[in-house]
Amino acid sequence: MDLSLTPAELEFRDELREWLAANRPGPEPGDTEAAIDHRLAWQRTLFDAGYSGIAWPREHGGRGATQMEQAIFNEEMVRARAPAPANIIGLVMGGPVVITRGSDEQRARFLAPILSGEEIWCQGFSEPNAGSDLAALTTSAVQAEGGWVVNGQKVWTSFAHRARWCMLLAKTGDDQRHRNLTFFILDMKQPGVEVRPLRQATGDSEFNEIFFDNAFVPDENVVGAVGDGWNVGITTLMFERAGLSAASALAIQLKLDDLAALIRDRGLQDDRSLSRRLAALVIATETMRLNGYRGLTRIIEHGVPGPEGSIAKIQWADINQRVGELAMDVLGGAALLADPVWTRWMLRARANSIEGGTSEIQRNILAERVLNLPRMR
Repeated sequence: MDLSLTPAELEFRDELREWLAANRPGPEPGDTEAAIDHRLAWQRTLFDAGYSGIAWPREHGGRGATQMEQAIFNEEMVRARAPAPANIIGLVMGGPVVITRGSDEQRARFLAPILSGEEIWCQGFSEPNAGSDLAALTTSAVQAEGGWVVNGQKVWTSFAHRARWCMLLAKTGDDQRHRNLTFFILDMKQPGVEVRPLRQATGDSEFNEIFFDNAFVPDENVVGAVGDGWNVGITTLMFERAGLSAASALAIQLKLDDLAALIRDRGLQDDRSLSRRLAALVIATETMRLNGYRGLTRIIEHGVPGPEGSIAKIQWADINQRVGELAMDVLGGAALLADPVWTRWMLRARANSIEGGTSEIQRNILAERVLNLPRMR
């Protein structure tokens, strides 16, 4: 694993850094809907400049950049404290799975609007009784003339209230658990689709429930083969976890800089207990960054992310929660009154070990697919 940059990569980094300094948008609004609009406008700016989906192949609207250049882009975005694009689910998961597993017709139809942000995507996997165990989902798709009729419910769906398309896993048969699922691209703007927001502890409603009542998916919106949805879905989740890259570690490092400044501002820099905890977080975050580069090496060598991405998911959740806990100890009672930024971080981080696959599930994945340990029953 070579962490040095080539002359071409250094040139790309410097060009991007200069562009971000000149074009980074102003502060993001506190209101959730206004923030989404803010990020949509930013994604269009990125798209117009050729910085949206830069590692996608040129024939699919991307820049044809290398995976290393994509990693540089991710890190420079974080370093500039620029907002993420609004259609991050489409860019990180939807587009890549259509590129790798979709048909030529699907690529022609769906990819360009993902890049521009014209059409937002959401992910319809988890259900009230099928989150960690996706194979137990009950949302069904019954074959009809020209397509499939969908009934059921999904939950914890980010951006569903603004999405045009949903990556949907649904049960299409009575075969064994992993052979009865199919991956669909479902139109969220049709009759038979109801979206209800979920209120969070932070006061936001970034997640939603989706209810399907005889919603329809045409045959041409099946991704992969009927009954192969489990494998297509796993590919999607690997892209999601690969997104927890070295750039995610850099984002935490910047937050740790803010936390160190908070400790100094409150006159606590000589508190050895706080210093030890902060140092441990710095070390853990650097470990996460290096693991991110190991995952990047896997993508460069094999074209797709591997199960090692589960390590990053565990690290990301654990570190975020520890950062929030340390901030609360630094602030004490003032956390309830004076600093909503850190309180929000602490509250939001509690979900990190659950969303996107629980930490327990990630450990099972590592045990079975990386360490080759026997499955316990």
